[in-house]
Amino acid sequence: MDDTGRRREDEWFQMNEKKLLEEARQARLKREEERKAKEREEALERLRELHFMKCPKCGHDLHAQDLDGIEVDRCSFCEGFFVDAGELEELFLKRAQGERRGVLRRLLGI
Repeated sequence: MDDTGRRREDEWFQMNEKKLLEEARQARLKREEERKAKEREEALERLRELHFMKCPKCGHDLHAQDLDGIEVDRCSFCEGFFVDAGELEELFLKRAQGERRGVLRRLLGI
């Protein structure tokens, strides 16, 4: 084989090696991003498990309580009650004035 043939063969190997190295680098970056995304998801899940149905005031367990068809969360320790987005409006703003007082009395145990 002459010098020209060897040079072209060397160039071909160099180009192929570059291509293979770039493909391997891209695959590694993709795996790393997937791993980071999985770690972030697992961290969020751990936080959710730590804080789900816990009282924001004292940290004790919250228990769901039905109130006129709406589920409110009441603390087992400090007796605080918490509503999700939209539930407060449904409890107080959409009801007649007389019904609102009754709901508040039931919440407060009066």
